[in-house]
Amino acid sequence: MPKVTYNNKHAVFFSSLKKDIEAYFQRNNIAQTGNWNLFFKTIILISAASFTYYLLLFVSMSWMAGLLLSALLGCVLALIGFNVMHDACHGSYSGSKKVNELLGYTLNLIGGNSFIWKQKHNIIHHTYTNVDGMDDDIAKSPFVRMCRTQRWIPAHRWQHLYLPVLYAVSTLYWILWQDYKRYFSKKIYTSKLPRMPQKEHIIFWVSKIVYVLLYIALPIWLLGWQYWLIGFLMLNAIMGLITAFVFQMAHVVEGTEFVYVRLDDTLAIENEWAIHQIKTTSNFAPGNPLVTYLAGGLNYQVEHHLFPRISHVHYPSISKIVKQKCEDFNLRYLSTPSFFKALSSHFRLIKKLGMHP
Repeated sequence: MPKVTYNNKHAVFFSSLKKDIEAYFQRNNIAQTGNWNLFFKTIILISAASFTYYLLLFVSMSWMAGLLLSALLGCVLALIGFNVMHDACHGSYSGSKKVNELLGYTLNLIGGNSFIWKQKHNIIHHTYTNVDGMDDDIAKSPFVRMCRTQRWIPAHRWQHLYLPVLYAVSTLYWILWQDYKRYFSKKIYTSKLPRMPQKEHIIFWVSKIVYVLLYIALPIWLLGWQYWLIGFLMLNAIMGLITAFVFQMAHVVEGTEFVYVRLDDTLAIENEWAIHQIKTTSNFAPGNPLVTYLAGGLNYQVEHHLFPRISHVHYPSISKIVKQKCEDFNLRYLSTPSFFKALSSHFRLIKKLGMHP
C-alpha cells in the first residue's frame, strides 16, 4: 500500500476557515447537523420509494407504465443516497449517533453496504481525493482513463462514447460484484479494509439476502422474470447514471488537479490537506436551488470535502465564507455555473484523456 502525507504542519488556511465557519454557526445559534427541512425530505423520499415499489409489484399496469415507474424508483433511490444515506454515513444527518447509524443503513436497502462504503468514501476518497493509486473513485482502469497518469489503451479513444453505458451498469457492478470482492479480499483498491465487527458481518449478509428477496425473488414471483428483468435493468440504469454523474462532476472535470503515487512509493504533498481538497474539487450549479435540493447539496462539493461533518442543508450558506477565504488566500475556488456545463466539462475531459498520450 502506498503512503501519502500532507504538509499540515502549518495548516493556516484551514484553521482560519474553520474558525470562521464555527463563528457562523455560533452567531446564528444553529446546529451543524440536519434540520426539519432534511427530516421532512427524508419522509418524502422514503415514502415515495415505498409507494412506487408497491405500485410496481401489486398494481396491474402496462409494460410502459411499469418501465416509467421503474425509472422513477431508480431516481428516488439515488436521491435517498444523496440526501439521507450520505449525510447519515458522514455523521452529519443528526446529532444522534444511533440515528446516523440507522439511516446509514438505507444504503443496505438500496443494495450496498454502509460499513464498506464508509471506508471507501469517508476515509479513502475524502483523504486521498484524486490521488491516482489511492482514490478508488477514479480507479476505473482499464475501462476508463480518468487522469493522465493512468495507462492508456486504444479503446480509450472512444471512452467518451461508451462511458454512459458503463455508468448505467455501475450500480449493478457495485452491488452484485464489488461489495463481495471487497468483503472477501478485505481490500478497497490499494487500501486494507479494517476488521469488520461481528455485527457488521451479520448485517452484510442479512441485507444482501433482503436485497435479493426484495429486488429479485419477489418481483420474479409476482411479475415473471421478463417483466422483472426489464424493470430491474431500467431501475439500475437510471440510478447508476444519476449517481455517477453527480459524483464524477465534482472531481473529474476540467480544472481539477490529480496527483500520482506508485504502489511501492511514498508521496509527500506540499500543500495542507484542505488546500489539496480545494484544488481537486469543483462545485456545479451552486445557484440552482432545485439541483441543491435533489442532489443533497453534493453540487457544493468544495464545502462538503472541507466539512463532511456539516449537513448539506448548510452548504449554500457557508459557501460564501469558503469562497471569500479562498480569495483571501489566493486560491482558485472551482465552480461551474450549471449542471449541464459541468456534465459537458466532464465528457470533454474524458475525451481528452482518451486521446493517445
